[in-house]
Amino acid sequence: MSGSVMSRRALLGTLSALGLMPQLVRAEGEAATAAAEGATVIEPKTFGVKLGDPLPFSRATLEAEAKALAAADYVPPPEVSSEWRDLTYDQFREIWFDTRNGLFRDSDSAVRADLFIAGLYQTHEVEVNAVKDGMARRVAFDLGLYDTTDRFPQLDPAGTGFSGIRLLGELVEPTVFQEYAVFQGATYFRAIGKEQIYGLSARGLAIGTTGANGPEEFPLFRAYWVEAAAAGSAEAVVHALMDGPSATGAYTFRIRKGLPTVIEVEATVYPRVELTDFGIAPETSMFLFNDLNRIKFDDFREGVHDSDGLQIANGAGEILWRPLRNPERVEMSGFGDTGLRGFGLMQRARDPESYLDFEAKYERRPSLWVEPLGDWGKGRVMLMEIPADKEIYDNIVAYWQPDAPMAAGSEQKFSYRLYWGEDAPVDGLVARVQGSRTGERVFEEGRIFTIDYAPHPALGEDISALEARVSTSSGEVKGVQVKPNPATGGVRVAATFLMPEGIPAELRVELWRDAVRVGEVWLYRWFGA
Repeated sequence: MSGSVMSRRALLGTLSALGLMPQLVRAEGEAATAAAEGATVIEPKTFGVKLGDPLPFSRATLEAEAKALAAADYVPPPEVSSEWRDLTYDQFREIWFDTRNGLFRDSDSAVRADLFIAGLYQTHEVEVNAVKDGMARRVAFDLGLYDTTDRFPQLDPAGTGFSGIRLLGELVEPTVFQEYAVFQGATYFRAIGKEQIYGLSARGLAIGTTGANGPEEFPLFRAYWVEAAAAGSAEAVVHALMDGPSATGAYTFRIRKGLPTVIEVEATVYPRVELTDFGIAPETSMFLFNDLNRIKFDDFREGVHDSDGLQIANGAGEILWRPLRNPERVEMSGFGDTGLRGFGLMQRARDPESYLDFEAKYERRPSLWVEPLGDWGKGRVMLMEIPADKEIYDNIVAYWQPDAPMAAGSEQKFSYRLYWGEDAPVDGLVARVQGSRTGERVFEEGRIFTIDYAPHPALGEDISALEARVSTSSGEVKGVQVKPNPATGGVRVAATFLMPEGIPAELRVELWRDAVRVGEVWLYRWFGA
């Protein structure tokens, strides 16, 4: 398996296991810290990492390095030794970073960083640098930074290195440092807001996701630079150097923790070849089932998903809501736009009763909203849905696909904000979709869909003044109704669709009042059965 080009199925399995690792490491590491210190409040200890000689560093030097890298042939990074690659999952759990050795641990920096070790799923070493006052110093790898149990095998430390970083800060309480962001695996990273737990991921760049030009490519962040932050600072800054067969890139992440946690991304991409099948601000998530496809799964839970819908604020002033699907085959959907205002994979079901899984706690997974900074021009929001039979697979991908290709040898700049929280910053403009359900009609032909809109002032008090405009790309619509929902205080739109067998139908529901759209535009794809 190549380090930068692999099957999506293989990588999704790897990432799902990876998704557990930060939490496993955290649990072990924090337990060790608490036992050693006798308290949950982390007090200053001796700085445990060794740093190399200082070198000047800036955004300009990072871009220059990425540009120079793009001008040369791609050289895959070497893998760690086979003994580190061949560790079992249970063995890999027996080694964890001792958080007392964290980067900037002995200073008053508002950000600290723990360092993941390479092995098992993460088989390439990455470089980690500490930045202060415009000078960068490389962090030397040392196996002594990690703790192990007596069951961990004796392995040569020269065979491994760092695989990524996690950031810690005072997210909830002063003086209590806890993690809120992780950078590990290809160009993947994830974050959480206050009181949330990890769910979906973002990454630097999507290349070849549709498979139109061959296997999907997964470039790597080969090096990270973590800036020290002044005491009490609300912002952490991480830089990363991307490299892959088709492109290199310079990335800067400005992270403000809270609810939501907001990451402002500045990316400069240098294509080695012309890129036509690529995605900006890609997100990866998991959707197994909910009310729309619950019948397919023999499961005690009511729903299993990190995200339940794609939300888009387009340039036409509409807010679209597309519930996610777990399809029978890989499906791609494109939502063309000019002047995109934002998009994201959202987790709207926040009631624990929507899942009844008291361990996974899906109700606490973050939504992820992308807000473009500047004009991204003409293109489309792409949604990829992959069949999945288990929740270990991240089977949902969303990203922005510009119409214009990236020319080989060019310099392409993109900036955007990522909101890791509960809702999108455009929520509240119109009534939002609260739930979607479907089923076969009992006493008549067709399939009924119900769309529940949350209470909103724009709906007004006279429900009879609301108009539902319902359409389908194939088949027929009948029996459209708009009625109050006494359980929520909002309204329900119900419609019956007669759809031909085996032909996909694109369903659309709009809610209007006095020639003004007052609800999100509901979209869905259905294959007649």
